[in-house]
Amino acid sequence: MGTGTMQLDTLKSDFELLEDWEDRYRHVIELGKDLPAFDDAARTAAHKVRGCASQVWLVPRISGPASDPVVSYAGDSDALIVKGLIAIAFMIYSGRKARDIVTTDAAPILRELGLNDHLTPQRSNGFAALIERIKAEARLALQESSATGIAGR
Repeated sequence: MGTGTMQLDTLKSDFELLEDWEDRYRHVIELGKDLPAFDDAARTAAHKVRGCASQVWLVPRISGPASDPVVSYAGDSDALIVKGLIAIAFMIYSGRKARDIVTTDAAPILRELGLNDHLTPQRSNGFAALIERIKAEARLALQESSATGIAGR
């Protein structure tokens, strides 16, 4: 069981204890405050996630063997609640094998947390754009690994 899975289990337990959605929102904001500091130099158009009402930046870091890359992410937003949503997305996706990232559907996890019912449509669309960008970066890592594999033969 990876760190992200343990973090998600903890988040689910925390949400069960916090029955009031105001308290859950505060908890999500706290998660965002715990994100590692984001490099100001990475706040570029290339790293900006399109489709979010707030400003959101995402930077992938690829590691592991070229044939089976692992993708970790750094991210930031100018909105506190969005930073918390980024933290939740990272619990689901960051530090995992690219092939697992592209096949993992966040929707059941979000339903279990109740987030899909409590986010505004604008936030839901922005969160979907973030997840799509996370998956796109993983697909790119897989394409690069297969191109490297072919070139190396």
